Amino acid sequence: MSDVLRIENLTKAFKKNIAVDQISFSVPQGCIFGFIGENGAGKTTTMKMVLGLLKPDSGAAYICDELVRFGMTPTNRYVGYLPDVPQFYPYMRADEYLHFCGEVSGLDRTKIRHRTGELLDLVGLKSVKKKIGGYSRGMKQRLGVAQALINNPKVLICDEPTSALDPVGRKDVLDILAQIREETTVIFSTHILSDVERVCDRAAVIHQGRLVLEGTLAELKARRGSPGVLIELSDPADTAKLCDLLPPELISTRSQTEVTLAPTKDFTELSLLDTLVRHQILPVRFESLSPSVESLFLEAVR
Repeated sequence: MSDVLRIENLTKAFKKNIAVDQISFSVPQGCIFGFIGENGAGKTTTMKMVLGLLKPDSGAAYICDELVRFGMTPTNRYVGYLPDVPQFYPYMRADEYLHFCGEVSGLDRTKIRHRTGELLDLVGLKSVKKKIGGYSRGMKQRLGVAQALINNPKVLICDEPTSALDPVGRKDVLDILAQIREETTVIFSTHILSDVERVCDRAAVIHQGRLVLEGTLAELKARRGSPGVLIELSDPADTAKLCDLLPPELISTRSQTEVTLAPTKDFTELSLLDTLVRHQILPVRFESLSPSVESLFLEAVR
């Protein structure tokens, strides 16, 4: 599988502030890639350099193996772009706006008609006849996805596509991104970690301009080592007894009736079960906890 985006040692500083510091990663074709970071971490600066809108101080970005050049953007013929707050002509209807976008992209009229109908159906706006000025934020974001896809791009770049949406709007946009992955690779920057957990195959974490984590979600979770364990007990006295029996460094959190533990190679889940049996402590629940994207992110940026 070839890479649609390759970034090599990309760096950008604004005066003395290094916004992006020698980051490198690649995005394979056909995946949904989450570019994760806090506000101000360097996500938008990176995306602007990938789009040729900002000149890097050093390093390079390649889209479909072609070098991205600042101010000369032939690589953008492969790209659809959705900004965090897309802007529209409020007096147009959705079909009129997509026709306009198709003409700007140089598509012929037959192709424009076909893509307009196809995309309005994809984003759930085919039956909506009112003008864009009367749209909700979620409807505008869905229309923004449609306009970014008008020219059948190889890659769709979205900057914080769900950050200002309610739960229903977020679900709608994420469902659309999941649907298009077979034809268009999706890269979206975000600080909403549950969105990454839900739809992404791969992710990279940027913190203070540096890349601190990158890989498939499975690889990132595997690096965490042993999963955590949640033990729930019915009697607070059993909770206290168990905590007295365990090495303190194993205990992550503790409440009246719950203990979260971080097993090690020397003290495994089987060891925990053996301790419970030998000391006649009967748990209500014994659950192996898979690491979440949130826990991986917090570990990476601390």
